[in-house]
Amino acid sequence: MKHSLHIVLAALLVALGGLTAGCSSTPHYASTPGPRPLTRTLGSADDLRIAAGALESGDVQLAGSLYEKALKADPRSVEANLGLGDCLLQTGDMEHARIAYSRAAALAPDANAPKLALARVALKQRRFDEASRLYRELLARMPNDPAASAGLGTVLDLTGQHDEAQRVYRSALGQHPESMALRIDLGLSLTLGGRPREGANVLLDVAGIGDAPPQARQDLALAYGLLGNDAAAEKILLADLPKNTVQDNLRYYARLRAAINNRASQQAAEPVAPTMTPVISNVAQVPISLSEQSRLVAASGK
Repeated sequence: MKHSLHIVLAALLVALGGLTAGCSSTPHYASTPGPRPLTRTLGSADDLRIAAGALESGDVQLAGSLYEKALKADPRSVEANLGLGDCLLQTGDMEHARIAYSRAAALAPDANAPKLALARVALKQRRFDEASRLYRELLARMPNDPAASAGLGTVLDLTGQHDEAQRVYRSALGQHPESMALRIDLGLSLTLGGRPREGANVLLDVAGIGDAPPQARQDLALAYGLLGNDAAAEKILLADLPKNTVQDNLRYYARLRAAINNRASQQAAEPVAPTMTPVISNVAQVPISLSEQSRLVAASGK
């Protein structure tokens, strides 16, 4: 029965995932003015330095133009290809970002950064097999690396393998207990895996930290929502979201709870056939965002 509840939760997250995506904390970068006239006379090294600063400050347009300029001067620049890929990823151009990262990976086959970037794109594009392969290759080189562990755990969660995902998160946290992203991902994984009370306990420790991202609080609200504590969920959500969005999320939690309870009742009423071998049908992969998105956030490095 527990497995069936996981399946119905996953299916509902597919159908209702628009609401979850709407409240996720995907980074939004506001455009800020940059020193455009100065860059006309700078060399490629200066262009790369300014481009990196522009991207960090949120001026994706300036950063992209500088990375393109650097690539015209040196098409074999790994840094410029990676930077351009980051800009394209920020604007949602996944395919061209993948091409830029692939060029960087071909130029530096032993470097980890291009492979991590390619895995992140594969994850965002829901190409889970490829993402899993890339993350596992990275972890073979860098055991328990926080970014690669968070990415692999996300792949496992998105394909319903919550227990294995939690093992990955816990293993990485054993060496990197300071990683906020891993702790958030573990809490959400527990919640999505049918253990919202345990998930809430993990997320409570993170959400109370002063610089915790909004995703930690929103994942905690989801855990409370699945536990039926709408008052606590509402209070948490109002810290980051407008009231109408908060009400949308509360209705979403109620629909999830009702569906889970209905499914549990159906399972309890079904006759048991002890002589039959259970057959588990294929379950659609679950395109929900987890906290890289922060889970899938570009800033998390997934």
